[in-house]
Amino acid sequence: MQRFNESPRDGTFRDFPELLRADDLLVLNNTRVFPARLYGSRSGTRSQPVSSRNPAARDFLKGQIEVLLTRQLSQTPNEWECLVRPGRKIGIGEHLFFSNELEAEVIARGSFGERRIRFAPVDNFFGVVERLGHIPLPPYINRRDLPGDRERYQTVYAHASGSVAAPTAGLHFTPEILARIRDRGIEMAEITLHVGLGTFQPVRAERVEDHRLHAEPYEISPATAEAINRALDALDSEAAELLHEGAVRMVEISTGVALAYLDFRHPQLQWRSGRERLASWYFSFAQRPSMLATPPPDGA
Repeated sequence: MQRFNESPRDGTFRDFPELLRADDLLVLNNTRVFPARLYGSRSGTRSQPVSSRNPAARDFLKGQIEVLLTRQLSQTPNEWECLVRPGRKIGIGEHLFFSNELEAEVIARGSFGERRIRFAPVDNFFGVVERLGHIPLPPYINRRDLPGDRERYQTVYAHASGSVAAPTAGLHFTPEILARIRDRGIEMAEITLHVGLGTFQPVRAERVEDHRLHAEPYEISPATAEAINRALDALDSEAAELLHEGAVRMVEISTGVALAYLDFRHPQLQWRSGRERLASWYFSFAQRPSMLATPPPDGA
């Protein structure tokens, strides 16, 4: 939908560079997916004993177990939050073996089946995981990972390792599209937000407002924060363009949701400071029934 005359336009993502203006800021998430899926076996510490009444236990102990590392909780000792499969058979106290040099113990269980595991000390832990691990492809890619997926399942600007899933919107970008954006003089900045367990977590609450997402670590450099502040200043100077009678437009929705996200995730940025026009517009926009009905839940 065209911004000023509201006429429809049909396009594809390759047209994206031409939709940007010279004073726009494009912020990219430079996180990189690491091979977080480990395959191994278990000791059987917490399993039923092998007996004539339970002969299947012997075969089960030979079966493969799967661990998906989702978040490092502690460096010393080296403890991780993870998902395990088969989940019902891997209890607290179970020992997991991934190779002769990498093993872990299950030390706690989470509310929705996730586990906390503690790895035995090993030299160059992340190097070992890089060598043994598998890229955690999403469920809709119905096959085992291939060696080429270590590069294929990444954005072209990924370099900060730490995600268990790619920020999929960024997969549309190609080096050619980024080059066209640079050629047009569009400013680009990078943040790092590691995608974690929340991307796999189903909504179990009756009300979506009661759904709790897992925390995800992020980093915003001083240079990127400065670029975002400049973009907010430019938006404040154009706040009058957001005033519109009639049906709400995509430009208002995207601006309002972006500012609400800053309130929710980055209140320390205090984006309203010195931007009275933008703050006034957002105050009115936030009174819309759709905004009032969908506030982030406390503690999310």
